[in-house]
Amino acid sequence: MKIGCPTEVKPQEYRVGMTPNAAREAVSRGHDVIIQAGAGDGAGFTDDDYTAAGATISTSAEEIFASADMIVKVKEPQPGERKMLREGQLLFTYLHLAPDPAQTRDLLDSGCTAIAYETVTDNRGGLPLLAPMSEVAGRLAPQSGAWALQKANGGSGVLMGGVPGVRPANVAIIGGGVVGTAAARVAVGMGANVTVLDRSVPRLSYLDDVFMGRLTTQYSDKGAIEELLGRMDMVIGAVLVPGAAAPRLISRAQLGQMRPGSVLVDVAIDQGGCFETSKATTHQDPIYEVGGIIHYCVANMPGAVARTSTIALGNATMPFMLALADKGWKKACADDPNLLNGLNVHAGQLTYAAVGEALGIDTVAPQSLLGG
Repeated sequence: MKIGCPTEVKPQEYRVGMTPNAAREAVSRGHDVIIQAGAGDGAGFTDDDYTAAGATISTSAEEIFASADMIVKVKEPQPGERKMLREGQLLFTYLHLAPDPAQTRDLLDSGCTAIAYETVTDNRGGLPLLAPMSEVAGRLAPQSGAWALQKANGGSGVLMGGVPGVRPANVAIIGGGVVGTAAARVAVGMGANVTVLDRSVPRLSYLDDVFMGRLTTQYSDKGAIEELLGRMDMVIGAVLVPGAAAPRLISRAQLGQMRPGSVLVDVAIDQGGCFETSKATTHQDPIYEVGGIIHYCVANMPGAVARTSTIALGNATMPFMLALADKGWKKACADDPNLLNGLNVHAGQLTYAAVGEALGIDTVAPQSLLGG
C-alpha cells in the first residue's frame, strides 16, 4: 500500500501525521511511504529523517493525495484537502464530524473511507487514539488559562497559586476523564484551589483517592455548576461524549454570574464546545471576551507542543495504521471491532450513529459494510 502524509495546513498546526519511526515500520513491511516536504519541521523532524527511514519526499500535497491509497493526518481535512480526496481512498485522522456539517458532506461526496482517531476504542471502552492528545490538552488547559487570567490579556489578574496572605485562584474542571484528570494534576501543582465535577460517582471516588484531598470533588448537575460560577476564577470544560457534539454546560446568561475577568477554557471545542458562547480560536489569536469573561477556545491545543504531541500520537496510531496498511480497511476492521468503531464514512454513507444524530443524517451500521 502507498501511504501518504501531507503537511498540516490548519493555522498554527505544527504536528505531523507520521513520525519517522512510523514510516520506518511501514517501509519494513513492504509499504511505500510518501511524505510532503517540510511536513515534520514543526515537530522537529527533518526530511532527511524521513528519507533515512525509507520514505519518499514529495514537494506537493496534490501529488500525495493523487497517488496515495491511504492518507494519514492529524487534523480534519481542510476544504482544499477535501477536494483532493477520491473514491476508494482511505483517510485516517481526527475528524470531529458532529459539529461540522460542511466537512461531513464533503467526505460523503468524495466517496472516500474515513476512519476517525477519536472514535476508535479499546477493550475497556476507552479511546486510545484520543487519550494521548487529551492528556496534552488537559495539561495545557490550566497553563493557558493562567496566561489568560493575566491582566494584560484581559483577565482578572489573579495568580494561580496566590502568595502568602492572598488566596490562590479558584478553578472548576467540568469532567473528570482523561482531560479533566490531566488538567487537575497541573492546576493542583500550580497551587490553585481545584474542584472537579463529574456525573460518575466511581470516577469522583477515584479522583478523591488519587489526589488525597488536594482537590474537591463534586457531583455535576446544573445546580452545582451554577452555584460554583460566582466563586470561580477559571472554569475548564473537559466533557466528552464520544463522537457526538459536546453538551452545553454554561449558557450566555450564566456568564453574568461570574466575576469580570474570569476565564473559560473550552477543551471540548473540537466537538462544538461545552459553553454556549464558545467559538473556535487559533494559537495566533487564542482568546476573546464575551460579557467580561475571557474565552480560550483553541481547537488544536496540542499543536502548541508539537514534538511531544506528535510522538505521543504516533505511538498510539502506529499499530492501527500498520493494520490498515497490511490488511486493507475491511479486513483490519473485521479483525478488530475497536478499529471498526472508528469508521465514520464509507463510499458516501455515514456510519457513526452519534454523528448522524447530531447532523440529522441517516446512518448505516458499519458491520453491514464488511461483506462476507
